[in-house]
Amino acid sequence: MTDATTELTGAGGSDPSVPAVELVGITKRFGGIIACDQVDLTLHRGRIHGILGENGAGKSTLMKVLIGLVLPDAGSVRIDGQPRTIHDPLAAAALGIAMVHQHFSLVDQLSVWENVALGEEGRLKSGGVRDRVAAISQQYGLEIDPDARVGELTAGLRQRVEIIKCLRRDPHILVFDEPTSVLTPEESEQLFGTLREVVAAEGRAVVLVSHKLDEVLHATDEITIMRQGRVVDHRPTQEADARSLARAMVGREVSLRSERAAFGLADIEEAEEANQEAEVGFRADIDKATDVDAEDWQPAGVTKSDEPVMRIEGVSVRGRGGARLLDDISLDLRAGEIVGVAGVEGNGQRTLGDLLSSLVRLNTGRVVVNDKEVPTGSPGAMAKAGVAVIPEDRHDSGVVLDMTVAENLLMVDPHRVARHGVMDKAQTTELAQKMIEEFDIGCSGPDAPLWSLSGGNQQRVVLARELAAEPDVLIAAQPTRGLDVGAIEYMTDRLRQTAIDGVAVLLISSELEEILDLADRIVVMSRGRIVGELSHDDANLETLGLLMGGSEA
Repeated sequence: MTDATTELTGAGGSDPSVPAVELVGITKRFGGIIACDQVDLTLHRGRIHGILGENGAGKSTLMKVLIGLVLPDAGSVRIDGQPRTIHDPLAAAALGIAMVHQHFSLVDQLSVWENVALGEEGRLKSGGVRDRVAAISQQYGLEIDPDARVGELTAGLRQRVEIIKCLRRDPHILVFDEPTSVLTPEESEQLFGTLREVVAAEGRAVVLVSHKLDEVLHATDEITIMRQGRVVDHRPTQEADARSLARAMVGREVSLRSERAAFGLADIEEAEEANQEAEVGFRADIDKATDVDAEDWQPAGVTKSDEPVMRIEGVSVRGRGGARLLDDISLDLRAGEIVGVAGVEGNGQRTLGDLLSSLVRLNTGRVVVNDKEVPTGSPGAMAKAGVAVIPEDRHDSGVVLDMTVAENLLMVDPHRVARHGVMDKAQTTELAQKMIEEFDIGCSGPDAPLWSLSGGNQQRVVLARELAAEPDVLIAAQPTRGLDVGAIEYMTDRLRQTAIDGVAVLLISSELEEILDLADRIVVMSRGRIVGELSHDDANLETLGLLMGGSEA
């Protein structure tokens, strides 16, 4: 087999009839888990190929084989018809292959342009890199300040940096792994609109790994679906529809209540009509996922109280240079109610979540839980007051990947299983196993390292841990970000159930369909302020869009 570092003639594809990439019989095992099981995939130049599958289906592992991050146990790789062994990302780069990763690989202490230039050989000229960043930003609709420090950027802006960093290398074969999970719909539309033009004009081969079926249906030319490490379907995009793709992904009918959040569907009547076909399976799944009989299921809010459980009163938070990250925010949360927070990313939502997670201190105002003021910025204060948090970025502040499932489940309150300051192994395993079964966490057992779990199961670990504390308030920040349609369905059902059980839920989400589906009441944030509040019955995409854009509804 030819080594990947061998110089290529005609890299970029001299013969359009020869596939850009052929993965044949790719198999990869991690211990007893088969991540990829004899997977075949062919990529053609001038086309965008979508790969769909549940979290843990093997999509990312397959792409890591292509990019050289994972070596397969069996199978072969051909690039432009030539057998290649891709040992590492540098070898992949030599073949013109690049990848935009789902989880950021940026250095917080460096500026945008410095991150983009990382890994470049030779002497760098900052002016040239800045100009290139600006040019890519303009071409693909990814506006960014080249001199901004990455550690101070929102998740959406960091994703822009990842994409620009990849595009700067002008790859011939480009892999997008969940590239738009933190971009606005408008940014996503512009990105893929431009990408389709570039792919067709320059003969690039593009892979789009995504859980958003609507995105795949609009952006790709063909679609491969994986389930449990195998390819279960492949079809031209023009022959696909959202419902059949979801069924192939999950292996059953899926409620369109959760599909609206996963697909970006705005036509409620169409979704509800289609949902009738999936109702039998949906009712069975509710019974399995919650303690509520599906016949008795009803929207969140049935046990709402008139008295607020949490009061956020005149809260302001300032950042560096005195910038107001939160500006005179006031909001009440009641038991049994889901309050949705909508807004374009970077308008204070993350700061609000951090404030209620004891990560930042307010400058003015106060937060009151059960009639007691809670000090902000004091580690553990919110948790002690009865506030649980699903953080915006689980890898950043929700879990420790190198710890076990059991350790992650019990890290917030280890005293439950401790004797004389030492965690009891048997008791830890027993309690963790109960939580694994209750929340249907897919893992090999309590001692499995958390990194071995799919994203959806990692999120279930966070949910299980936070709800185990029996909180009065649950802050759910971007709870379905990066999850597949089946995991979204589970998470949204659990949030409904949590509210039905009498917990006050604050849902911070960039998915408007998710907020419209779940929230009893919706507030819209812009520039750190609450600019509007709507009941569920009065809210729609148009009204929310106007408020998010700074106009009056």
